[in-house]
Amino acid sequence: MSEIKNLNPECIWKNFDALTQVPRPSGHLEKVQQFLLDFAARVGVEAFKDSADNIVMRKPATPGMEGKKGVILQAHMDMVPQKSPESTHNFETDPIETYIDGEWVKAKGTTLGADNGIGVATIMAVMEDKTLKHGPVEALITADEETGMFGANALPADELHGDVLLNLDSECWGKFVIGSAGGINVTATLGYKEVDTDPEDAAVRVTLKGLRGGHSGLEINEGRANANKLMVRFVREAIADCEARLATWHGGNMRNAIPFQAVVVLTLPKENVEALKELVADWKADFEDEYKGIESGIEFFVEDVETPKTELPEEIQDNLVDAIYAVHDGVVRMIPAYPHVVETSSNLAIIDIEGGNALIKLLPRSAREDMKDYVVNMIASCLNMAGMKVETAGSYGGWDPNPESPILHHLLRIYKEQNGKDGIIQIDHAGLECSIILGKYPHLDVVSLGPTMKSPHTTGERALIPTVEPFWNLLKQALEEI
Repeated sequence: MSEIKNLNPECIWKNFDALTQVPRPSGHLEKVQQFLLDFAARVGVEAFKDSADNIVMRKPATPGMEGKKGVILQAHMDMVPQKSPESTHNFETDPIETYIDGEWVKAKGTTLGADNGIGVATIMAVMEDKTLKHGPVEALITADEETGMFGANALPADELHGDVLLNLDSECWGKFVIGSAGGINVTATLGYKEVDTDPEDAAVRVTLKGLRGGHSGLEINEGRANANKLMVRFVREAIADCEARLATWHGGNMRNAIPFQAVVVLTLPKENVEALKELVADWKADFEDEYKGIESGIEFFVEDVETPKTELPEEIQDNLVDAIYAVHDGVVRMIPAYPHVVETSSNLAIIDIEGGNALIKLLPRSAREDMKDYVVNMIASCLNMAGMKVETAGSYGGWDPNPESPILHHLLRIYKEQNGKDGIIQIDHAGLECSIILGKYPHLDVVSLGPTMKSPHTTGERALIPTVEPFWNLLKQALEEI
């Protein structure tokens, strides 16, 4: 029996607990879609899966409140499937194991899925509560937000009827988000013909792990280490000083997560193996010193392995290593009018090089379309020089803030009444679906809010228990008063 279902408010936590038992990694949503449809049937509200694989629910107004503005509650059903290296968890079949640690709810060895499971659980609480007072309420629970906002991008333009959109995908209680960055997926590929390895050479596997990783939007400005960027510094020197050759490279596994692990296999003359092992120790010390106060669990080590039969051609290897070394990762610039907010960034998320194919995936973000284009062109210029084919997909625009939003000021008033302090207006660098939905429903008045969560997209993801109840109290009053 999970202990989280007894937390307050029970109406949210019991639904979140039920949601943790349903596999829902991005790209594998059939089970959670059926779970939500079954839930709606059980509590007696209209629900359907639309042509974009989103789940839509509709709850009629409380009698006498039919004339109030309609409210759309919006969250996404998928979660980022990250797990610790020692975990055997299968995200397509296994439930998330939750536990309470002080004031936090956490998961054992995996992401928690509070992003955006708490938002979905809140929608479920609204749909099943017969005591709430409200005008017409719709729920939009979108598909595959984490991998490209596919559900929002394919949302039919005539499906929703509400006037106000409350996005429940923000992660800091007391902050009300009115703007967010746009983003675009960049994928670079290169096919190459492998060459035979010198049969007299030795081989080693070099592993970098234990980094914090994190959300490539919310935490890109915290100076956290990118495993691919650290690894390339070592690899370049190993090639230059130890006559190493690259056989394989695997780093990162999610486009919107800062990579926390990278593994390479190198071949080299047997007489240079000890020098390479000393080089690994030297770089480990350098990395620990550079990231003191930010990264505390860096592991960087080398193991002897069987020599692979093939490796990259030397010219291809050198070009790829140079490109990985040079391609931008991290913050490009801050918003001039809001110098504490990141405007433009890029995440060097995934590198897979093996078997005659090289693949690099990045996620640039920007609050400005011209700067987003600039970063994409900067990345393409760099990777093109290595002979890679660069393609883009899944582009979405930024959400332009509206500081005069009526729903924003209504929520701020309720927040101050209930909590005795002012709420904070915020613009996020993380991508939210609000901009895409606004493109289809430009009349909507939109704000994003939610309880506090930390380290989404990592195995350290956690939800702050004491913030969920005040979040629920605010939402209940807002629904009644809108």
